[in-house]
Amino acid sequence: MKLLKYTFALLACAVISACSSDDDATSTEDLSGQTGSLTLKYDNGVGDQDFLFSTSYNKSNSESFKLENVKYIISNVRFTDSNGDVFMYPTEDNVFIVDEEDGNNAGEIYITLDNVDAADYVSVTFGVGIDQERFALGAEGQGDFLDLADEKGMMWSWATGYKFIRLDGTYTTSTVIDEPLNIHMGSVGNSLDNYKEVTLDFPNTVLVRTDKSPEVHIKADIAKVFDGTVSVNFADGYNQVHTDELTTGIIATNISSMFEVHHVHND
Repeated sequence: MKLLKYTFALLACAVISACSSDDDATSTEDLSGQTGSLTLKYDNGVGDQDFLFSTSYNKSNSESFKLENVKYIISNVRFTDSNGDVFMYPTEDNVFIVDEEDGNNAGEIYITLDNVDAADYVSVTFGVGIDQERFALGAEGQGDFLDLADEKGMMWSWATGYKFIRLDGTYTTSTVIDEPLNIHMGSVGNSLDNYKEVTLDFPNTVLVRTDKSPEVHIKADIAKVFDGTVSVNFADGYNQVHTDELTTGIIATNISSMFEVHHVHND
C-alpha cells in the first residue's frame, strides 16, 4: 500500500511540474517593439572612500595625491540580455564625458539612455576613450561631441587627438611636496591604441520596460589609475603622463580595471 501511495505521489508531482512548466512557457512577457530608458550612474571614489576634490589620498607606497580635475570619456555603450542578444546604443549619440564637477551632492554623474530595447539585461560593455573607427571619421564625423570635448579640455588638437582621461592635481612623496600631477592619457597617434573596453556583469537582472527606468550604479575607483593591474610611482615619471607609449599604455590598462557595478535599481 505504501508503495502504491508513493507511486501515486510521484505521478502527481510530475503532472504538477509539467503544468508549472507550461504556465511558465505561456506567461513569457512579449517585449517586442517596446523601449524604455536606462541610466548609468557613475560614482567616483578612492578605495572605499568617496572622492572629494583637494583631499589627500595615499597610494600603496609612501606617495599621496590630491586632485582638482577628474574627467574621462565613455563610449560604445551596449547591453547583453539573458538570451545573449546585444543592444548597442546608436553610434552618433554613444559617447559621453564623465566629469566629477557635473556630479550631484553625492558626487554621482548620470548618463541616461533613452529608447533602449525592452529586455532583461545581464551585463553592460563600454569603452574608455575613443576607438580608432570613430576617430577615423575625421573632425566632421565627430558631430557635436568634438565641440564638447574641446570645451571640457579633453583634446589636445585634432591631429593629436582626444584625452581619454584627465586628472589634474598635485602629488607628494618622501622627497617632494605638492608637485604638479597631470594625467592626460589618450591614444598615441597610430602607433598605440589606448582605447579599452570594459564588461561588467549585473548583480541582478536589469529590467528595461516602457514603465520601468532602471539605474545601474557604477563605482569607479580612481586609486586604480595608479594602483591597478600595475602599481606605478609618481617618482618614476607617472606624475606627467601625456603621449609616452610606455606610461600611457600602463595607465590605460589600469583604467580599464577601475569600474564595478555596485548595485541596480529596477524602479
